[in-house]
Amino acid sequence: MLRRLADATRESCGGKAAALGDLLRAGLPVPDGFVIPHDIDQTSGHVVPPSLRAEVAGELARLGNPVVAVRSSALNEDTADASAAGQYESVIGVQGVADVCGAIVTCWMSADAPRVSDYWDRSRDDTSSPDASMAVLVQRVIAADVSGVMFTPQHLGEPTPIEASWGLGLSVVGGTVTPDTYEVVADLSVSHRVGSKRTRVDLDTVRGGVATTPVTPRQQQARTLDDDTVLALAAMGTQIAAIQGDPQDVEWAVADGTIWILQARPITAALPTAPLAPTSPDALRGTPGSHGTVTGTARTVRGPSDFGFVQPGDILVCLYTDPAWTPLFRIAAGVITETGGALSHAAIVAREYGIPAVLGVSDALNLITSGARLTLDGTAGTITPA
Repeated sequence: MLRRLADATRESCGGKAAALGDLLRAGLPVPDGFVIPHDIDQTSGHVVPPSLRAEVAGELARLGNPVVAVRSSALNEDTADASAAGQYESVIGVQGVADVCGAIVTCWMSADAPRVSDYWDRSRDDTSSPDASMAVLVQRVIAADVSGVMFTPQHLGEPTPIEASWGLGLSVVGGTVTPDTYEVVADLSVSHRVGSKRTRVDLDTVRGGVATTPVTPRQQQARTLDDDTVLALAAMGTQIAAIQGDPQDVEWAVADGTIWILQARPITAALPTAPLAPTSPDALRGTPGSHGTVTGTARTVRGPSDFGFVQPGDILVCLYTDPAWTPLFRIAAGVITETGGALSHAAIVAREYGIPAVLGVSDALNLITSGARLTLDGTAGTITPA
């Protein structure tokens, strides 16, 4: 039997859906939806059984048959120990019973993806195995003007970092853009740095799904958020952390001036903070993504066809990473990307794997020669010749 999102519990619906259910019951602006619990029969092959299909149709009708996001909510996902950020599948921008049921199957099948097994193998021991039972969350999609990620403070007095870009949040969490960054400190003053934001992802109203389009030079240089919206997000983050009982990694969207909360999960590893000391004049600089310093051989990777060239101890240099690249994180000594921010999935996974990372290093693939020896400082956000 399906669960409405407001009735979701962690035991039946997984951490992602349960957290959003908590926030919805508390009156926060969460898009409505429903959950296919993990214990519903998933053994009928690659199809949704007729009885479940009928229930899905009923819930979609209750919501007004909107465009929806179909997202994993595995029992081992979005926990205090491991986020599994980006490892399971989400399908954004589907409409109608047939397409929604197809997306549900996609989420079910992602539990068996090799990258998922590789992610969990990094911390699994011989006596325990994380419960990968897969619930699936179906939610109305917010056609966002601006979206992004916020980390609530992990300690009293720390700032609230926020990353934002135009359109849907897929570009921020996926690291395909270098986003605007904002920081709210204890006295409620706001600082910001405008990112390049060269592309945006939006719902494709003609073909369904999503589409990526270029951002105009004027929008690239413009702020995505004003100070009032930044402060409203930070205040909402404080409320979310209080409800959940610990610091939170929050995905959010703004549409027509209204803030929506799309996800909230525990922060699994602390963000690095950039030092104030000057750096070497020949250093490349980016966004500090994951603590630590390492010296190694740079290995440029432009796509999966280059994966075989990466050797243990290499420093991975790439445009950005997606979940299929997770196995490289087990052998790489560090990660450098041309785009992305400290709150992207790549940075989160690097912190969980304990390898240094620097994000958003402009033109890194051209400036760094494959085979060169580098020192990567993920805390300072610098790369220097070794």
